[in-house]
Parts: sequence; structure tokens; C-alpha cells
Amino acid sequence: MSRIDQLIAELCPEGVEFKELGEIAELVRGNGLPKSDFTESGVGCIHYGQIYTHYGVWATDTKSFVAPKTAAPLAKVDCGDLIITNTSENLEDVCKAVAWLGQSQIVTGGHATVIKHEQDPKYLSYYFRTPDFFAQKKKYAFGAKVIDVSAKNLAKIRIPVPPLEVQREIVKVLDTFTKLEAELEAELEAELEARRRQYQYYRDALLTFGERTDADASKQASKQASKQASKQARLTTLGEIFNMRAGQHISASQIKSNPDERHVYQCFGGNGIRGFVEGYSHDGAHLLIGRQGALCGNVQRTRGKFYATEHAVVVTANNDINVDWAFHMLTLMNLNQYASKSAQPGLAVGRLEEVQIVVPPIEEQARIVYILDKFDTLVNDLSTGLPAELKARRQQYEHYRDQLLTFKEAA
Repeated sequence: MSRIDQLIAELCPEGVEFKELGEIAELVRGNGLPKSDFTESGVGCIHYGQIYTHYGVWATDTKSFVAPKTAAPLAKVDCGDLIITNTSENLEDVCKAVAWLGQSQIVTGGHATVIKHEQDPKYLSYYFRTPDFFAQKKKYAFGAKVIDVSAKNLAKIRIPVPPLEVQREIVKVLDTFTKLEAELEAELEAELEARRRQYQYYRDALLTFGERTDADASKQASKQASKQASKQARLTTLGEIFNMRAGQHISASQIKSNPDERHVYQCFGGNGIRGFVEGYSHDGAHLLIGRQGALCGNVQRTRGKFYATEHAVVVTANNDINVDWAFHMLTLMNLNQYASKSAQPGLAVGRLEEVQIVVPPIEEQARIVYILDKFDTLVNDLSTGLPAELKARRQQYEHYRDQLLTFKEAA
């Protein structure tokens, strides 16, 4: 039996009491504090937007400051208080919280609420990241483009309130696990970044004919083959080796966010998968180039049956072109540079067809694909590569946290 189980058995053997947040805390809604008020020094402040991007479970220092005169009318945050966001552009971020553990009083502004309480601040902040809390806040979240959970509704959310001794023991365990998880993630992130740089180096070397540095120079035979392939490479245009056509229009009402019995085909727009539809427009191995918006020129590859909207250019390769080689090559070529310079950038098919490209023999294309696809899987594949390992680590941590913060409710 763990120390936490022992404490629960001793201090609350009949279960843990659940209370509404408004019963155990005072909620003070913030106001004001535009980013234009920030100064180099002064009174520490936490802007609600920074809680999404900068802060974790707790903080002892602030990223920003305001002048004392500016701070005077703002909501005050004392050591042990929590700051929780009331608005966000998505349901995941709304009600994200940070516990303030700094020694000095700070301030916060609009779109945030200060929670003043007598519980363990880290315990509450950890709890605000659990699926149980998410399910409750979802009931009180309103809005479309901007999601809002008012302080009044926030006060209705029920919180498990075990004795402080239990809360502190849970925090002790979670702090240790959080530290270990952060160290493991840092190692994986560093490894992933190193592999990305290696991938880019190999990609640039293998796809820059006549100028490459022979990434596999340690193998003399491969080096000589590369030089020979470089000599045989030909200069042509995208229009000569690809059939390029814009996709077809489909109404938004026909696209579902998730697949079901009828909507089984992936629907691609200019920036990737938009959802799922009933019918398909293409079948086979193709590339897709985004043709509208700031990200136009992005390249994706797909196989099988799919639907492409008019915001994507469907690329079909000739028989002497390896479609996977073309994916890597077109990605390297940064097709966004050929977009129109306007408020809504766009790529015309006619302009794309004129773009020049160096094409090696089909055997060399296959060799390049064999090398680059290994790197692509390692650094990008969410099911088998390093990103999958990172995801697994986070899921393991979240599962353990949620288990510790799940209690039998007292009758």
C-alpha cells in the first residue's frame, strides 16, 4: 500500500468529500491589462494569454511587469493563489490554470480569474488538468470563435477535497514524476532536433545535383554512384513530368470532422486533411500542393482513394518519376516562393508548370527515397518515430496523474 493509500484509509476511510469550487475558494475576476502596458520592470504580472504558452502547473517568477500605477486597479495575486483563464479560442485551453508561488504579490487582468483558497495550490492546479475537470468545464463553456467559462459557472465545478496531508503527498509524488517526465522529454526533444538537422542535411545533399556534398561519402561505391547519377540528371519543368490539376469544390456541409459508416474518404484542402466525405475524386499515389493562403506551396503525399478540394493541386507523376522522390524534392524546392504577392496568396497551376526541376535517373530516385523515408519516419511519424515516443511519455504521465487525482466520493 502506498503512502497516499495509507493516508486516505486513515484520514478519510469513507471516501473523499467533493465540493463546488465556490465553496472552498473566493473567485476574483480580473480586468484590463493589455500587452501595451508591459514595462521592463515594476510589479510582476501574468497576462491570460501567457498561461497558454509560457507557464506550467506553477510559477515563481513572471515573464512581464507593469508600472505600480498601472497595477493599482488590477486583480491582486498572492502567494498560493491560482490564476485561471476564462476565455480561449479552443476548449482545450480555456480554464488552464497556473499556481503563483512567488514571494511577492503580482497582478493579472481581463479574461482571467484569481482563485483564493486554503487548499494546496499545486494540488488544485494539477487537478485542473484532469479529464474530470475537462468534462465539467465543457458543460459550462459557451461560444463559437471564442470559448468562455464565466467565473460564476467556474464556481459550480465540483472538486475532490481530501485532507491537506493527502493533497501534499499527492503533490510530492506528482512533482517528482513531473521532473522525471520533463527530463525524459528534454532528452527526446534534443534527439529529435538532432535527427531533424541530420535529415535536412541528407535531404539537401541528396537532392542538390552538381552541388551536393555527398552525405554518404564514407561509402566509396555509393559516392561514385551519386556522381554518376548527377551527371545523368536532366533539367526540365514540373509541367513536363507531372500532370497538375486543381481539385473539385465541395460544400462544407458535406465534410464531417470524423469518419463514420458513410463518410469514409479523406478530404484534403490546401493545408492537409479537412475531414471525411462520402465519395472520392482520385485514386492512387499522388502529391497534393496547397494553392491558397499563407501556407500555399506545402506538399503532401497520399495513396488510395481520397477527395481533393479546389484549394489543392493534385499532382500525378509520369512513369519515369518516383512519386516519393518527387515529394521530397518539391518540399525542398519551397514552392511558396512562387505564390502571388497579394492579401490572399495563391499558386497558379500554370506558374507551377513553368518551375524548373533537376531529375535524376529513376534508379537514383529510388535510392534517395530509401534513405530519406527512413529519416522522415523517424522525425515525423506519429505512430513509430521519435514523436510517437514523446507522445507515449506524455500519455504515461497524464495517466499516472489522473489516477492519483481520482477518488471515491464520500456518501
